[in-house]
Parts: sequence; C-alpha cells; structure tokens
Amino acid sequence: MKFALSPEQTQFADMLDALLAKSDVARSWAAGDHEPGLAVWRHLADLGVTSIAQDGELIDLVVAMESIGYHALPGPAIETLAVLPDHLDGALLATVAIPPHVPYAVDADVADHVFVLRNGTLFTATMGNRVSSVDPCRTLFEVTATTEVGPLPDAFERGVLACSAQLLGAGRALLAKSVEYVKQRTQFGKSIGSFQAVKHHLASVHVALELARPLVHGAALNAVPVSAAKVAAGDAAYRAARTALQVHGAIGYTVENDLSLWLSKVRALHSAWGTGSVHRARVMASLS
Repeated sequence: MKFALSPEQTQFADMLDALLAKSDVARSWAAGDHEPGLAVWRHLADLGVTSIAQDGELIDLVVAMESIGYHALPGPAIETLAVLPDHLDGALLATVAIPPHVPYAVDADVADHVFVLRNGTLFTATMGNRVSSVDPCRTLFEVTATTEVGPLPDAFERGVLACSAQLLGAGRALLAKSVEYVKQRTQFGKSIGSFQAVKHHLASVHVALELARPLVHGAALNAVPVSAAKVAAGDAAYRAARTALQVHGAIGYTVENDLSLWLSKVRALHSAWGTGSVHRARVMASLS
C-alpha cells in the first residue's frame, strides 16, 4: 500500500504551512492573551479546516495536525478537529475529557463547548479546577458531566491519531531548528554541524521521524494500529526534543528561546492520549 500524499493533499499542507508560518501566537496564548490565537483559528475555520474530519478523509486530518504541530499552534486542536467536529454547532473550539487516558479537558477556559466522554457516551460538562501542565500553552481543567448528548464511537482512536500527527509535526520542527542552529554555532573554529557525532545524532532523529510517518499515514488508512503510530511518533518526537536540547546547549534550557515552545509541547503530548506503555500493550494485545 502506498502512503504518499496526493498532489491535492500536498498542496493543502503547503497552504497550511504558509498560513501558520505567519502566526506567532504561542507566547501570547501562554501569557493568557488568547485573541491572536483565536484569530488564527477563525481563519482556519473559514478555510474549512475545523470540519476536515467531516468533509475529507482521515489522512487530510493527519496533514492538518502535522502542520499544527510543526508551527506549535496552541488550542484544543485534537479535540476540535479530530474528536468533536460533529458537535461544534457553529462554534470555533471544543474540548473533551475521556477518562482514564485523557482525564482533563484542554483549554476548557477558551473552548466554546466542553464535554466529557464516559463509556462511549458523550456528556456536556462544566469546568472545574485548573491542573498544572508542563506545557504553558496547554491548560488543563477538571470537568464534571452534566447532560447526556449521545454515543460518540471511535473518539479515543481519532484523538490518538491526531496526537500522533501533531507529535510528528513537532518533531520535524525540532529537527529543522536543530539543523539550522548547528550550522550557525561554531566551536574550535568550525560549525558544530560539521562534527561527526552531531551529524549522527541528527541523522538518527531524521530516520526515526521518517519511519514514524508511514505508520501515522497507515493508521489514517486503517492499515496500521493507531497505537503503533502513537508509539512511533511519540518516541521519534521525544528523540528530536532530546537531541535539540543537546545540540543547543545551555541556551536550549531557557524559556526565552523559542525552542522551549516545542520542547514543552512534545513533553506534554508524549504522554497525552495514552502513554507509551498503554499503547505498546494495545499493540501486543492486537497481535495475540
């Protein structure tokens, strides 16, 4: 089976990249100023991106989520695009908690609709206490179910797929930033990118990301277990984060450096929508 994108999907990805590359809204979102980010989301809605899971194929959703991950766009993207597009009812953003693997609702203070899914049944929900997150652009809230809405099948699977694609995009961004940095930083009169050890680390990240990509695309086509895609994309993105931090040196630890936006995002998403242990167990169970 061929997992390559069609010309139309490639054009769609290029369009999203061009749009999101101009949208530097993560820091304002983390500081509590959501309006710049919401303006981007309104633009995406006007382009039909928020209904992509309804109008297109799951691979189109993967393309959108990978671009969102690459550009670190804040907001409940997984929930809005992948899990709840049928329940937006004309609103911009929606979020959901799906215990036990998704115990909190992301950005419930910004979302127009807040839900909780229990045993396959969707309920409207009220927002409770705020829970700290390693990602300043990812605010978590406890929620309490109120009114039953109805069944919502495959919600967790779609969320896992979207999270995998977002991790893949974030990992690609970290690799790109690392390659750019090692060309500029010099040591002993040479760019550190010329050192064999640095090349090997970056090559390992590239290979991991390229091996994860067909699994994510395959999961969108129901040819690969979605848990396998989550494990591969999560591990590849985490490797990209560790390597980016290593090659950037001490500057990579600073909040002022934009690298932190992607480092914290990967750290949060790596365990979101089910940890690696959960998904490895699911893959093993599917093979038995």
